Amino acid sequence: MPLHLTVSALLLGTVLSVVPRIPALSLRDMRVAIIYLWRHGRWPLLHRPERFTEWVQWRKLNGAAHGLELLTDKLHSKSVAAQRGGRHYCIPTLWSGTRLPDTCPAPYPVIVKTNHGCNQNRIVRCDADWLAVRRIAPRWMASAYGGWLDESAYRSARRLLLIEPFLAGPAGGRPDDYKVYVFRGRAAMVQRHVGRGGDHRWTQFDRDWVRVGGADIAVQPPTTLPAMLEAAERLGAGHDFIRVDFYEVDGKLWFGEFCLYPGSGLDPFDPPELDLALGRLWAGKGTA
Repeated sequence: MPLHLTVSALLLGTVLSVVPRIPALSLRDMRVAIIYLWRHGRWPLLHRPERFTEWVQWRKLNGAAHGLELLTDKLHSKSVAAQRGGRHYCIPTLWSGTRLPDTCPAPYPVIVKTNHGCNQNRIVRCDADWLAVRRIAPRWMASAYGGWLDESAYRSARRLLLIEPFLAGPAGGRPDDYKVYVFRGRAAMVQRHVGRGGDHRWTQFDRDWVRVGGADIAVQPPTTLPAMLEAAERLGAGHDFIRVDFYEVDGKLWFGEFCLYPGSGLDPFDPPELDLALGRLWAGKGTA
């Protein structure tokens, strides 16, 4: 056999040993699966998911449950939170529109963000910051968010810009972020993020504030933890899974947003067993 055919046969055999019995997949399924393989080093179970990260891919391919996709719209999410008794911890919207005005319509500091995407935001503390965000905002508005990772629910969000008061955290930076994983109305895990925009790290805790994964950071629970868990369960009721995000600033709880696709299901869990444990909760096979 010619050398190039021998090499090709060996490569094909290697692929088939790593990805056994691949079912017939659509082009979209294949794209999602290959990106997952690239990030996790394993072929995903797209149609019978076991891990949490696989369930996120399943949601991409099967669509969000009716009404869930509307929670990608930040303004709509605030109205949902308010209707469910959370009006007092909704961050005020100071302005919304499709094109930022020449001057900031609210006193500094503020944060400018998109209504329809993630990681599209800038803190504005002065006129120079305002000019900078006016330059970048048209790029945020130029296209819908989520298409390149098949997060189709974002198509339901209105393409808008929002201005909110900036909630300052330690040393005037971004506040710590608490992301509550809610399965069938029960808060199972809180992921605490620190150092966003710099030395970004996160740690996972169970509902009793016992560390279960992530960075080994010893920290006291937020003073609002009981209220946070109660609010997350109230806001996340009626869904198989939803992540509800909060901030705590000077002892006050603030609602951030809902998340349907944490990390797009592409961030590995540490330890890996946590991925399986959360996957069982999503499948309704475990208890928090």
